[in-house]
Amino acid sequence: MAGRLEGKVTVVTGGGSGIGRAAAALFAVEGAAVAVLDRVPEAAEETVDQIVAAGGQALAVTADIVDSDGVNAAFDWVNAQLGPVGVLYNNAGVNSSGSVLTATEEDWDRCLAVNVKGTYLCSAAAARTMVDHGGGSIVNQGSVAALVGVANFAAYCASKGAVVALTRSMAVDLAPSGIRVNVICPGTVYTPLMRPMLTVRGGGDEEKGLAMTVAKYPIGRLGTPEDIARVALFLASDEAAFMTGSVVTPDGGMTAQ
Repeated sequence: MAGRLEGKVTVVTGGGSGIGRAAAALFAVEGAAVAVLDRVPEAAEETVDQIVAAGGQALAVTADIVDSDGVNAAFDWVNAQLGPVGVLYNNAGVNSSGSVLTATEEDWDRCLAVNVKGTYLCSAAAARTMVDHGGGSIVNQGSVAALVGVANFAAYCASKGAVVALTRSMAVDLAPSGIRVNVICPGTVYTPLMRPMLTVRGGGDEEKGLAMTVAKYPIGRLGTPEDIARVALFLASDEAAFMTGSVVTPDGGMTAQ
């Protein structure tokens, strides 16, 4: 039986670790030819090596998603090497800390640039190809921080709120071209990106911060990269053919309270 992404060329940004690596591996198992895009070449190559070793097809791509020329060149190369991009998972992102009183301007600019501008640039590059080839699917990475207030993460909350708004706008603009755009707003997922946040929350003690965070989740644990990768697969696939502009919250019940 064919996989859910059989024959589709898929780009996963931030594919060198965490959720991105889990998604790239899962997409490959489901039949996609996966372009693993990451700012760190070695990380992208490691993910590709794992996929190829498991019998999948993958290509390592290095780009800084805040650089428009680099992004456009990366997508042109993927189109040339693998074929027209049909799925994009905008997973790459950065975290931040600080309230509106304590966050630095530099941190604010970096968070908005990577999380919002990076999503915009990659989406524009992918959508141009999708328009010319009958459509596709874009999955953006939001956060529960877009939906609820999280203390001392002003820039991160603002950036992820912008990603949700951008998703809805893109969904309306791109629907006539057969392109679906949805956003995942996960709860806390235990990845390297989250460890600094947990340390801040615990007053310098990561384990304390972890315990405090788990207490917020009715399901009794944090998410795993694989939890979120499975949601991304569903949204990327034709199983979600009637979904666009949707905000999906795999958050262990956190926002239900």
